[in-house]
Amino acid sequence: MADLSLYRNIGIFAHVDAGKTTSTERILKLTGKIHKTGEVHDGESTTDFMEQEAERGITIQSAATTCFWKDHRLNIIDTPGHVDFTVEVYRSLKVLDGGIGVFCGSGGVEPQSETNWRYANESEVSRVIFVNKLDRLGADFYRVVGQVKKVLGANPLVMTLPIGTEDDFVGVVDVLTKKAYVWDDSGLPENYEVKDVPADMVEKVDEYHELLIETAVEQDDDLMMAYMDGEVPSVEDIKRCIRKGTINLSFFPTYCGSAFKNKGIQLVLDAVVDYLPNPTEVEPQDLTDKETGEATGQVAKVDVDEPFRALAFKIMDDRFGALTFIRIYSGKLEKGMTVLNSFTGKTERIGRMVEMHADERTEISKAQAGDIIAVVGMKNVQTGHTLCDPNHECTLEPMIFPEPVISIAVKPKDKGGSEKMGIAIGKLVAEDPSFVVETDEDSGETILKGMGELHLDIKVDILKRTYGVELIVGKPQVAYRETITQPIEDSYTHKKQSGGSGQYGKIDYRVRPGETGSGFKFESTVVGGNVPKEFFPAIEKGFRVMMEEGPLAGFPLLDVEVELYDGAYHAVDSSAIAFEIAAKGAYRQSMPKAAPQLLEPIMKVDVFTPEDHVGDVIGDLNRRRGMIKDQEPGTTGVRIKADVPLAEMFGYIGHLRTITSGRGQFSMEFSHYNPCPANVAEEVIAAEKEKKAKKD
Repeated sequence: MADLSLYRNIGIFAHVDAGKTTSTERILKLTGKIHKTGEVHDGESTTDFMEQEAERGITIQSAATTCFWKDHRLNIIDTPGHVDFTVEVYRSLKVLDGGIGVFCGSGGVEPQSETNWRYANESEVSRVIFVNKLDRLGADFYRVVGQVKKVLGANPLVMTLPIGTEDDFVGVVDVLTKKAYVWDDSGLPENYEVKDVPADMVEKVDEYHELLIETAVEQDDDLMMAYMDGEVPSVEDIKRCIRKGTINLSFFPTYCGSAFKNKGIQLVLDAVVDYLPNPTEVEPQDLTDKETGEATGQVAKVDVDEPFRALAFKIMDDRFGALTFIRIYSGKLEKGMTVLNSFTGKTERIGRMVEMHADERTEISKAQAGDIIAVVGMKNVQTGHTLCDPNHECTLEPMIFPEPVISIAVKPKDKGGSEKMGIAIGKLVAEDPSFVVETDEDSGETILKGMGELHLDIKVDILKRTYGVELIVGKPQVAYRETITQPIEDSYTHKKQSGGSGQYGKIDYRVRPGETGSGFKFESTVVGGNVPKEFFPAIEKGFRVMMEEGPLAGFPLLDVEVELYDGAYHAVDSSAIAFEIAAKGAYRQSMPKAAPQLLEPIMKVDVFTPEDHVGDVIGDLNRRRGMIKDQEPGTTGVRIKADVPLAEMFGYIGHLRTITSGRGQFSMEFSHYNPCPANVAEEVIAAEKEKKAKKD
């Protein structure tokens, strides 16, 4: 069996355009995995193998690959940066033990870096930081380090300092050993010399060296005492402390360089081996109760001799069939074994297992705890399902995915395309849990829901190119919601008498607005058995089912509390069905009286604009009913943070480029729901009524 201490499962994550894919490409070249480096801007990088990725120069899905450095096995996942695909980052972090956070030397800590950093904090993943693109105009390593402290609230431990900036960036100084690594102009990563620290940097290097040792020895009381008494700790001791502090998230070793120019990557790889944890050094995953989702107190210990446990974290469909990516937490997996999917209760036989290198694969016959592999041809496994030994059933902590906020209606261009479309969309839904598909029963339209315009744009593109399904796409729709604003007390009786046994159920209830984000709550305070206990679930079900359609325009109703306080029943005619119908009738009767209100999704928008266009951008956001939260001047422009209703943001990128002469950028993600202004609500409700009238 392989030695687990030589394993590193790591992800590379960052804001869009910070250079993740280029960094991955350089790592693969350095470790001998590929012989010719492909460039993102030529559409030739290894991990961006989808047509859409090569064309747009962005990463859309996370790609896994394996390489070796100094006898250590690195399983690397390159993740996307666009906010529309954060689900890929989230699910990758879930199964990784460590990560490299890449920041752009001139852009610094950007909005998407904050989201990804927050995900990594929630998943408690140890990280090293790589400040990339130091050869670019406006790059400033020290400013980025300051932003990591201020914006992310993190503690960067500076391990290397840049020699020269922008065009004069030639190499880095290793702060720990006080040696300078200087590359020549050939652009080859191996062409560097180790020299003494440049004279003009000696003081700065000494200052950072001192800081490094002080921070590191805090991890070991004995070393700290010795250091205070004037003893200088050995490099081995300091490295041991840095490793300990990195794994317990006290600080994040911070490196610098330029992936594109091949400078500084070796030191980052050394850091992965030296400081990031192997699978046995990470807090093991909790096992949860299948019904309630609560932790059971047991954990999936990373050990080859434990029973088999693995998490399916990604499904991918390619020319060879369905691939299920799994991270094995404990035990081992061999070809021909039977495993249990604890979510469906069904067993599956393991046929072919492969080790992935982007879209190429190598067949393997066995795998073990700590491995990230793909299994070909599994039938009923979805993202987040646990696979385990049939004799030791368990459930690993599942993944929670964000709700989609934007939808479009689509239909196939030709009549024969609908079956083809159904099959293709089914495959896309299995691959991406943040992509939801519904059929509108009245109009027969297919509704695609996703995280943003780019997200849906790419799905439509994949359907067209990969599956040959041409679609007619409707205008984007906003996912509105409804709520109530006033409490109300009411009573409803359902009775039906027509030959044979009748139906009877009477309920007295109070309806109240709930706290924001609380969803639907039902409680019963009936005393004296006026409504028998066995009917409570039916009454709750009646109300819950109706919540899908609000009284104003038929959007789902949020944040409502229903209290059943009295009622009556009939010994013969009362049944669960009768009380469920009574609850539905009560909903229709009372909700319109409780001052219902339309809610709209508000997006957290982050706009970057050159200074001379700030006024135009702010004026435009105000016209879009935006609330400006913050302005932050940077070296190359200003970042404006605002909350803006999603309904006002369609096609914003084209408009922003027009008012900033093509230099503006923005990103947005869902923040919360807010009440709609009366004039907007009236328009939306009128449009919905018109739609319904057309269907009827």
